[in-house]
Amino acid sequence: MAGAAQDELASSRPFRAPHHSITAAGLIGGARRGWVGEVVLAHNGVLFLDELSEFARPTLEALRQPLEDGRVAIVRARHSAVYPSRFMLVAATNPCPCGYAGDWERCRCSETELARHRRRLSGPLLDRIDLLVKLDSEGALGLGAEPLRSSEKAREQVMLARERQAARFADETVTVNAHMDVRMLARHARLEPPAEELLRKSQERDLLSARGQHRVLRVARTIADLNGSERVRARDVGSALAMRSEAEHAGARAA
Repeated sequence: MAGAAQDELASSRPFRAPHHSITAAGLIGGARRGWVGEVVLAHNGVLFLDELSEFARPTLEALRQPLEDGRVAIVRARHSAVYPSRFMLVAATNPCPCGYAGDWERCRCSETELARHRRRLSGPLLDRIDLLVKLDSEGALGLGAEPLRSSEKAREQVMLARERQAARFADETVTVNAHMDVRMLARHARLEPPAEELLRKSQERDLLSARGQHRVLRVARTIADLNGSERVRARDVGSALAMRSEAEHAGARAA
């Protein structure tokens, strides 16, 4: 029995990609006692949600607690349990129902349809997403273009950044920047004066919530690690803000 149990241990990080028709119980868990959902099965791995805007809104809203806390509490009439659910959320969605938003010659969606499509993703959920990237169609030219950086070079840069984080958190309870709490951010995400000024201006323009500010600092700390910098510079904060600004504006429209 011991050998069989050992053979069943996971040897690689999980990758979960549930269909958009999944229910909240299927995603979070709790359909019956001992039933864990996709967020628990994706612990320490990746949860990929394709066609994000096609998921039922209550199902997506159930992601807010596990994204924030890294755990999910399931409470039923005679049973309660807490499971770890610290995963990387990766999602993809079309910009509008027809998929051609921004291309005025091809998009036929009305303003009402566009507004309804945006409301599928709430502001509080988008506030928990660190990076938002818009992919433009480049046609055949894009498919045949050379990558800006090889996978080998990118992997080397990421591994060096992870080594820097491991050394930084040697005496901490976390191992990566994404898991830093507010106190750790104050210790380990030291901003240069121009970076502090840039972040302050973003706050004054109401572009960041308190949660958004902390997430920007974590991303900026990671960008600095990728660039081999001990201090977080203005360029690092600017890059983090640029990759989040569209999410903030979308959240404001969806809220």
